Amino acid sequence: MKAEARVARVQARLSEVLDEAVAVEAVEPLTGGACQDNFRVTARVGDEARAWCLRSDARTALPASVPRRDEFAVIEAAVAAGVPTAPAHWLSPDLMRSGGDAYFLDWVDGQAIGARVTRHPSLAKAREVLPEQLAEALARVHTITPESHPDLPIGRPPFDDPDPARCALAFVARMLDGLDAPRPASELALRWLRAHAPAPAARVLVHADFRTGNFMVGPEGLRAVLDWEFTHFGDPMEDIGWLCTRDWRFGCVDRPVGGLCDRDRFYAAYEAASGRAVDRARVRWWEICGNLRWGVAAAFQGKRFAEGEPEFELLAIPRRAAEMEYEALRLIELAEAGEGGR
Repeated sequence: MKAEARVARVQARLSEVLDEAVAVEAVEPLTGGACQDNFRVTARVGDEARAWCLRSDARTALPASVPRRDEFAVIEAAVAAGVPTAPAHWLSPDLMRSGGDAYFLDWVDGQAIGARVTRHPSLAKAREVLPEQLAEALARVHTITPESHPDLPIGRPPFDDPDPARCALAFVARMLDGLDAPRPASELALRWLRAHAPAPAARVLVHADFRTGNFMVGPEGLRAVLDWEFTHFGDPMEDIGWLCTRDWRFGCVDRPVGGLCDRDRFYAAYEAASGRAVDRARVRWWEICGNLRWGVAAAFQGKRFAEGEPEFELLAIPRRAAEMEYEALRLIELAEAGEGGR
């Protein structure tokens, strides 16, 4: 869609929902999101300057990515639970793409680029408080359960199984089966994970992409949790294991929790905020699973590019696949030797 058409469509929608004079100045594509279409909308509403993030279904998506319509409902539940995340407004069918949904998010300024969050001098004070802030935010996410929110529309395959580990492995297997070339290292890691899967745990809402790079950060710390598209009901230890996945440390490998702190500090903060004990063995299983999941997803992004999704980032991401496979196998070797490791 051309820029002029985007502006016209968004202006018509905002004029409808706000019921007052709206002059949209720009609808600019945002970089950094490799799955959905995101835009910054700037406008004048009466005499006031306003800005939103507009999030729309892309032409293609990764397996298990929830549609924007369902993501909208999850964000409403998260905001109600006190999670620091931008409120969503005005679900809009066919706004940016025929057959796709879109919605508007309050614009939140800050920094989300992982390497800057973990290393930039301007965020040094933020890094001092981020571990506890993230633990509190995650604890609030995990207060949402299938029992408290039975109408949340996120129970589709492969996440309609009451066994979270089996669900996760089904997801990975589904992506592996969809690739054009075999990945023996991923198949080996998948076999190990199946043989060592933890018993089912009580399910909660899992963000499933809770990691550095999906947090909007300011000098004072956490401002918003971003990107809810992989959310599902599952094991709360999954989110902690994912946050510890090596790629989300952005080079700060001596700080295994998101490139921000050591495990003991974050685990203690999460336990204090949630009242739930951290099962270290389960976290390690989910960390191995997370490395495998991200490796296979990285390979799948290359498939999306080959099938015509015109985003250069999708061509760059697949190189991560082998790195994540190596890390999964390294952690398996440590687990077999009875070592914790970083």
